[in-house]
Amino acid sequence: MNSEIRNLEPQKLWNKFADLNAVPRASKKEEQVIEFIKAFGLRLGLETFEDHVRNVIIRKPATEGMENHKAIILQSHLDMVHQKNGDTIFDFDHQGIEMVVDGDWVRAKGTTLGADNGIGVASIMTILESNDIPHPAIEALFTIDEETGMTGALGLQGGILQGTILLNLDTENDDEIDIGCAGGIDVTATRPYLQENTPSDSIGYTLTVKGLNGGHSGIEIHKGLGNANKIMNRLLFHGFENYGLRVAEISGGSLRNAIPRESTATFVVAAQSEDAFVSNLKQQVADIQSEFKSLEPNLAIILQPTEAPSKIMESSVQKAIINAIYTAHNGVYRMSADIAGLVETSNNVARVVLKDGEISIGCLTRSSVETGKYDLANAMRAAFELANCRVAFSGSYPGWTPNVSSPILDTLVNIYERLHQEKPKVVACHAGLECGILGTNYPGMDMISFGPTILGAHSPDERASISSVQKYWSYVLEILKNIPLK
Repeated sequence: MNSEIRNLEPQKLWNKFADLNAVPRASKKEEQVIEFIKAFGLRLGLETFEDHVRNVIIRKPATEGMENHKAIILQSHLDMVHQKNGDTIFDFDHQGIEMVVDGDWVRAKGTTLGADNGIGVASIMTILESNDIPHPAIEALFTIDEETGMTGALGLQGGILQGTILLNLDTENDDEIDIGCAGGIDVTATRPYLQENTPSDSIGYTLTVKGLNGGHSGIEIHKGLGNANKIMNRLLFHGFENYGLRVAEISGGSLRNAIPRESTATFVVAAQSEDAFVSNLKQQVADIQSEFKSLEPNLAIILQPTEAPSKIMESSVQKAIINAIYTAHNGVYRMSADIAGLVETSNNVARVVLKDGEISIGCLTRSSVETGKYDLANAMRAAFELANCRVAFSGSYPGWTPNVSSPILDTLVNIYERLHQEKPKVVACHAGLECGILGTNYPGMDMISFGPTILGAHSPDERASISSVQKYWSYVLEILKNIPLK
């Protein structure tokens, strides 16, 4: 229970995390958490204000003896990804996250945990409230809507922040220091379609793909995890091509930044083809489960008879759409030629909805190279335009170009080596961090990103390592004491 979380060490940080997790904070629904953070800053008597897009900034003077050190910005985002298991009953708009301790991990009951980026927010809150942590002058920057468009970072105007060093507390491996990240762009394909009356000899079925791991569509895209939309489309393709399967509805995936875990389709097949179709589908399912047996041991594909729907989609459009989704690239598109092991460009076929004469397909294309981002986005557009879809690009944000000569990087590397007698990994990541965006309006700012170990972000399997949070917190305290002089 959440009371168990409050007794973990460092106790003040975990208490702030529990307080935060009691507040609903979905992306684009941050009203409650914005007021929560503002009330927190004002209660401490600190300068607290919103900017015009509702980012919250709280300023705290340097502690005694630290006045001559450079002012820093501590930055985390307030929103979290709201995902739950299909059999979990939970109202994200009104309920707080229910947390449990599982060995060295803190998890949530059937939902995302919100450690991304709640541990960062709780860390900053702990520092702001403290009277025994030495630190230079601090600006706490709490951004909004990081997970579904980064509109908070995009809207932050130049001239508001006064610090010269930004510490972004939003990465998820405690032995890594991030100095670069990918940019992204949303690709959305839509089109109407005509519906036809279902033939009288049709048998109705519902097909469900579930039990996939899901996860962060940037950080975990290289793992080759199952994508529920692509698996569903593969099955529909074979059913249509060989047995004349006709689709009535599809609903798969959810958020663009989450690898889709579940998909459901309702369709019909002709009664005369039913036995052959069911037999073939079982073989297809066995093949797919065999392919994913190591990565997705809990993958379940369930076929259930249902009342035949009264309407199905036009046959020619169905063929075009299924072919387009099959063609659409999903997963790693290109690895970096300059940074070993770094995914350079990828795409996540995140959301497929087909219902009542309307089709909507949502993807998130990422790349650390701006031209590569648009190259793959255009490839996606071409695939869907072949199916006569209208394709729109939106929510584009830039990547963060690594600066290996960063002064604050040297400081953090030296502190890590001193604390742990080994070198940290200096990396760039395939996620979208806000540093690249913030750097457009603050081009001279020295930026770095780090955090504790968090696994399974953007999925109900999200979990934060208790021992790693302790390691990370000790690191944070040492960094604050060792910020360079002005």
